[in-house]
Amino acid sequence: MRLLCIADHVDPLIYSTGLKARHGDVDLILSAGDLTLDYYDFIVSTLNKPLYFVFGNHHLEGRPGEGTPSDFYDKNGGGEAGLVSTCGATCIEGKVVRRKGLILAGLGGSIWYNGGGNQYTDFTMFLVMLRMMPRLLWHRVMHGRFLDILLAHSPPYGINDLPDPCHTGFRVFLWFMRTFKPRYLVHGHVHLYDRNAAREAHYGETTIINAYDHVLIDLGSIT
Repeated sequence: MRLLCIADHVDPLIYSTGLKARHGDVDLILSAGDLTLDYYDFIVSTLNKPLYFVFGNHHLEGRPGEGTPSDFYDKNGGGEAGLVSTCGATCIEGKVVRRKGLILAGLGGSIWYNGGGNQYTDFTMFLVMLRMMPRLLWHRVMHGRFLDILLAHSPPYGINDLPDPCHTGFRVFLWFMRTFKPRYLVHGHVHLYDRNAAREAHYGETTIINAYDHVLIDLGSIT
Protein backbone atom coordinates (compact mmCIF):
# COMPACT_ATOMS: atom_id res chain seq x y z
CA MET A 1 0.00 0.00 0.00
CA ARG A 2 1.30 3.44 -1.00
CA LEU A 3 0.33 6.61 0.82
CA LEU A 4 0.64 10.20 -0.36
CA CYS A 5 1.01 12.41 2.71
CA ILE A 6 0.67 16.20 2.53
CA ALA A 7 0.70 19.13 4.95
CA ASP A 8 0.91 22.90 5.39
CA HIS A 9 1.88 24.11 1.90
CA VAL A 10 0.32 23.92 -1.55
CA ASP A 11 3.04 21.96 -3.30
CA PRO A 12 3.39 22.83 -7.01
CA LEU A 13 4.33 19.19 -7.69
CA ILE A 14 0.93 18.16 -6.31
CA TYR A 15 -1.22 21.07 -7.51
CA SER A 16 -0.40 20.45 -11.16
CA THR A 17 -1.67 18.75 -14.28
CA GLY A 18 1.01 16.10 -13.79
CA LEU A 19 -0.38 14.88 -10.46
CA LYS A 20 -2.04 11.75 -11.85
CA ALA A 21 1.04 10.77 -13.85
CA ARG A 22 3.25 11.18 -10.78
CA HIS A 23 1.04 9.70 -8.09
CA GLY A 24 -1.84 7.90 -9.75
CA ASP A 25 -0.71 4.64 -8.16
CA VAL A 26 -1.21 5.71 -4.53
CA ASP A 27 -3.93 3.98 -2.50
CA LEU A 28 -4.73 6.70 0.03
CA ILE A 29 -3.97 10.36 0.65
CA LEU A 30 -3.37 11.64 4.19
CA SER A 31 -3.28 15.33 5.06
CA ALA A 32 -1.81 16.57 8.35
CA GLY A 33 -3.62 19.90 8.08
CA ASP A 34 -3.28 23.62 7.37
CA LEU A 35 -4.49 23.13 3.81
CA THR A 36 -7.72 24.30 2.20
CA LEU A 37 -10.68 22.16 1.23
CA ASP A 38 -10.27 23.39 -2.36
CA TYR A 39 -6.82 21.81 -2.43
CA TYR A 40 -8.30 18.51 -1.24
CA ASP A 41 -11.00 18.81 -3.88
CA PHE A 42 -8.38 19.07 -6.62
CA ILE A 43 -6.43 16.07 -5.32
CA VAL A 44 -9.47 13.83 -4.83
CA SER A 45 -10.99 14.71 -8.20
CA THR A 46 -7.65 14.16 -9.97
CA LEU A 47 -6.58 10.91 -8.31
CA ASN A 48 -10.03 9.51 -7.44
CA LYS A 49 -8.60 8.06 -4.22
CA PRO A 50 -9.78 8.46 -0.60
CA LEU A 51 -8.33 11.39 1.33
CA TYR A 52 -8.30 11.54 5.13
CA PHE A 53 -7.29 14.67 7.01
CA VAL A 54 -7.12 16.55 10.27
CA PHE A 55 -7.35 20.30 10.68
CA GLY A 56 -4.32 22.26 11.77
CA ASN A 57 -4.37 25.60 13.58
CA HIS A 58 -4.88 27.58 10.35
CA HIS A 59 -7.34 27.15 7.45
CA LEU A 60 -10.14 26.11 9.81
CA GLU A 61 -13.00 26.84 7.39
CA GLY A 62 -15.26 23.80 7.53
CA ARG A 63 -14.35 22.78 11.05
CA PRO A 64 -17.21 22.71 13.63
CA GLY A 65 -17.63 26.15 15.14
CA GLU A 66 -15.33 27.75 12.56
CA GLY A 67 -17.81 29.01 9.99
CA THR A 68 -18.88 25.56 8.85
CA PRO A 69 -20.90 25.57 5.60
CA SER A 70 -24.24 23.82 6.04
CA ASP A 71 -23.53 21.23 3.33
CA PHE A 72 -20.11 20.22 4.68
CA TYR A 73 -21.42 17.51 6.97
CA ASP A 74 -23.17 14.28 6.13
CA LYS A 75 -26.53 14.55 7.90
CA ASN A 76 -26.46 10.80 8.51
CA GLY A 77 -23.32 11.05 10.63
CA GLY A 78 -20.70 10.85 7.92
CA GLY A 79 -20.45 7.07 7.86
CA GLU A 80 -17.42 5.59 9.55
CA ALA A 81 -15.65 8.82 10.43
CA GLY A 82 -18.69 10.94 11.24
CA LEU A 83 -17.48 13.96 9.28
CA VAL A 84 -17.35 14.03 5.49
CA SER A 85 -16.64 17.00 3.25
CA THR A 86 -18.46 17.67 0.01
CA CYS A 87 -15.15 17.29 -1.87
CA GLY A 88 -14.88 13.65 -0.80
CA ALA A 89 -12.20 14.16 1.85
CA THR A 90 -12.93 12.74 5.31
CA CYS A 91 -11.95 14.48 8.53
CA ILE A 92 -10.82 12.02 11.21
CA GLU A 93 -10.06 14.41 14.07
CA GLY A 94 -10.72 12.48 17.27
CA LYS A 95 -11.72 9.40 15.26
CA VAL A 96 -10.38 5.93 14.57
CA VAL A 97 -11.20 4.42 11.17
CA ARG A 98 -10.17 1.41 9.09
CA ARG A 99 -9.80 1.64 5.32
CA LYS A 100 -8.29 -0.98 3.00
CA GLY A 101 -7.01 -2.82 6.06
CA LEU A 102 -5.23 0.28 7.39
CA ILE A 103 -6.19 1.52 10.88
CA LEU A 104 -5.96 5.31 11.19
CA ALA A 105 -6.46 7.67 14.12
CA GLY A 106 -6.58 11.47 13.85
CA LEU A 107 -5.53 14.24 16.24
CA GLY A 108 -5.64 17.74 14.81
CA GLY A 109 -4.59 21.11 16.14
CA SER A 110 -1.48 22.56 17.76
CA ILE A 111 -0.23 23.20 21.28
CA TRP A 112 -2.00 26.10 23.01
CA TYR A 113 -0.03 29.30 22.46
CA ASN A 114 -2.43 32.24 21.99
CA GLY A 115 -5.94 30.90 22.51
CA GLY A 116 -6.75 30.64 18.81
CA GLY A 117 -8.81 27.95 17.11
CA ASN A 118 -7.92 24.26 17.41
CA GLN A 119 -5.26 24.71 20.09
CA TYR A 120 -4.84 22.33 23.03
CA THR A 121 -2.87 21.88 26.20
CA ASP A 122 -1.41 18.44 26.81
CA PHE A 123 -4.29 17.74 29.20
CA THR A 124 -7.07 18.72 26.80
CA MET A 125 -5.39 16.71 24.02
CA PHE A 126 -5.35 13.73 26.41
CA LEU A 127 -9.11 14.13 26.85
CA VAL A 128 -9.52 13.83 23.08
CA MET A 129 -7.42 10.65 23.18
CA LEU A 130 -9.63 9.20 25.94
CA ARG A 131 -12.66 9.33 23.63
CA MET A 132 -10.71 7.35 21.02
CA MET A 133 -9.58 4.58 23.34
CA PRO A 134 -12.63 2.26 23.12
CA ARG A 135 -12.22 2.09 19.36
CA LEU A 136 -8.46 1.53 19.64
CA LEU A 137 -9.05 -1.33 22.08
CA TRP A 138 -11.67 -2.82 19.74
CA HIS A 139 -9.14 -2.91 16.90
CA ARG A 140 -6.56 -4.50 19.21
CA VAL A 141 -9.00 -7.33 19.93
CA MET A 142 -10.26 -7.72 16.36
CA HIS A 143 -7.07 -7.10 14.36
CA GLY A 144 -4.22 -7.70 16.79
CA ARG A 145 -3.03 -4.06 16.89
CA PHE A 146 -4.37 -0.73 18.09
CA LEU A 147 -3.64 1.21 14.91
CA ASP A 148 -1.18 1.61 12.06
CA ILE A 149 -0.94 5.39 11.63
CA LEU A 150 -1.59 8.32 13.91
CA LEU A 151 -2.33 11.31 11.68
CA ALA A 152 -1.67 14.51 13.63
CA HIS A 153 -1.07 18.13 12.80
CA SER A 154 1.62 18.72 15.42
CA PRO A 155 4.71 16.63 16.15
CA PRO A 156 5.52 15.01 19.48
CA TYR A 157 7.49 16.99 22.05
CA GLY A 158 11.21 16.96 21.30
CA ILE A 159 10.83 15.13 17.97
CA ASN A 160 10.66 17.18 14.75
CA ASP A 161 9.33 20.16 16.75
CA LEU A 162 10.80 23.62 17.42
CA PRO A 163 11.49 25.45 20.70
CA ASP A 164 9.14 28.41 20.09
CA PRO A 165 5.72 28.41 21.85
CA CYS A 166 3.76 27.84 18.62
CA HIS A 167 5.72 24.88 17.27
CA THR A 168 6.44 22.92 20.43
CA GLY A 169 5.10 19.39 20.16
CA PHE A 170 2.76 17.52 22.50
CA ARG A 171 4.31 15.58 25.39
CA VAL A 172 1.20 13.39 25.51
CA PHE A 173 2.03 12.09 22.02
CA LEU A 174 5.07 10.36 23.55
CA TRP A 175 2.76 8.50 25.94
CA PHE A 176 0.41 7.66 23.07
CA MET A 177 3.24 6.11 21.03
CA ARG A 178 4.53 4.08 23.97
CA THR A 179 1.02 2.82 24.76
CA PHE A 180 -0.57 2.18 21.36
CA LYS A 181 2.58 1.65 19.27
CA PRO A 182 1.48 3.06 15.90
CA ARG A 183 3.73 2.07 13.02
CA TYR A 184 3.83 5.71 11.87
CA LEU A 185 3.00 9.13 13.23
CA VAL A 186 2.49 11.51 10.30
CA HIS A 187 2.42 15.23 11.16
CA GLY A 188 2.85 18.69 9.69
CA HIS A 189 2.98 22.11 11.42
CA VAL A 190 6.78 22.48 11.22
CA HIS A 191 7.75 23.88 7.81
CA LEU A 192 10.80 22.46 6.08
CA TYR A 193 12.45 25.10 3.90
CA ASP A 194 15.66 23.16 3.34
CA ARG A 195 15.22 20.18 0.99
CA ASN A 196 17.98 18.40 2.92
CA ALA A 197 16.30 18.88 6.29
CA ALA A 198 15.51 15.64 8.11
CA ARG A 199 11.82 14.79 8.04
CA GLU A 200 11.99 11.33 9.65
CA ALA A 201 12.67 10.29 13.24
CA HIS A 202 12.00 7.28 15.47
CA TYR A 203 10.55 6.76 18.92
CA GLY A 204 10.17 3.24 20.22
CA GLU A 205 8.31 1.26 17.56
CA THR A 206 7.03 4.37 15.76
CA THR A 207 8.47 6.19 12.75
CA ILE A 208 7.62 9.91 12.89
CA ILE A 209 7.38 11.68 9.53
CA ASN A 210 6.95 15.38 8.77
CA ALA A 211 4.67 15.52 5.71
CA TYR A 212 5.35 19.19 4.84
CA ASP A 213 4.73 19.70 1.09
CA HIS A 214 4.43 15.96 0.39
CA VAL A 215 6.03 12.63 1.14
CA LEU A 216 5.31 9.08 -0.04
CA ILE A 217 5.13 6.10 2.33
CA ASP A 218 5.21 2.53 1.06
CA LEU A 219 3.64 0.26 3.69
CA GLY A 220 3.74 -2.99 1.74
CA SER A 221 0.81 -5.33 2.35
CA ILE A 222 -1.70 -4.58 5.10
CA THR A 223 -4.04 -7.17 6.65
